[in-house]
Amino acid sequence: MTETFGKRLAGAVAARGPLCAGIDPHPGLLKAWNLPVDARGLEKFALTATEAIAGEVSVVKPQSAFFEAFGAAGVAVLERVVRLAKEAGALVLLDVKRGDIGSTMAAYTAAYLAAGAELEADAITVSPYLGFGSLAPALETASAGGKGLFVLARTSNPEAQSLQNAVLGNGKTVAQGIVDAAAEVNAGAEPYGSVGVVVGATIAAGELDLGALNGPVLAPGFGAQGATAADLRKLFGPGPNGVLPASSRDILKHGPGVDALRAAVKRTQMSLVSVNDPQENG
Repeated sequence: MTETFGKRLAGAVAARGPLCAGIDPHPGLLKAWNLPVDARGLEKFALTATEAIAGEVSVVKPQSAFFEAFGAAGVAVLERVVRLAKEAGALVLLDVKRGDIGSTMAAYTAAYLAAGAELEADAITVSPYLGFGSLAPALETASAGGKGLFVLARTSNPEAQSLQNAVLGNGKTVAQGIVDAAAEVNAGAEPYGSVGVVVGATIAAGELDLGALNGPVLAPGFGAQGATAADLRKLFGPGPNGVLPASSRDILKHGPGVDALRAAVKRTQMSLVSVNDPQENG
């Protein structure tokens, strides 16, 4: 039987810690590295960053949009990043935020999670805002192949608050409804399920009840967006299973030197030591 993503993620975090390192070839970062903002600069940036970081962390998260912006050449670089990160022993969470219905959602999922796909990742980000049920093709593909999903629930961007904190007829917020739907899929899984949620590290404490989720939490907003390790502990508690603080620019700004990038990763990891420390959870 195929090992679940939840089990693989738990093992990776135990071995390398909870940090999820983003590979975001933002034009501003390419310029900061004195690289041209074209496919050649993208390739140099992305491969250098991946080679420096992927062997140090449990999860690497390439942001697909920054590769897609360069067309077919950019997607070809993304394929190389995915392969390189896997070869270095990291799980690949491809940040694509796809969300659609029926056969279209199935096609998106096949592109990123199907065995043998050129962009085959270990997990992807998905949007549930056509209804959580619209994710059924992705849920089925992920479950069958031991892959994971991270569903947008309460994101860190200010524009999201009015929608994601809107109150439904049952008295719950939209975001809480998404968390609860993910929890239903994860029920009974050990050590936790394969359907995670995306919850910004900069939101207010108490907005969401994650107690029944039994799945991983991707927490963007850590580092460059202002959230600290102390904020993570305040928001998620001391040592919750499966919380993946995500940092990209705060690490990548230290390039292009490989040693400087790895040192930035180490500093970030040290700041997170107690976030997922089970000794602080009991």
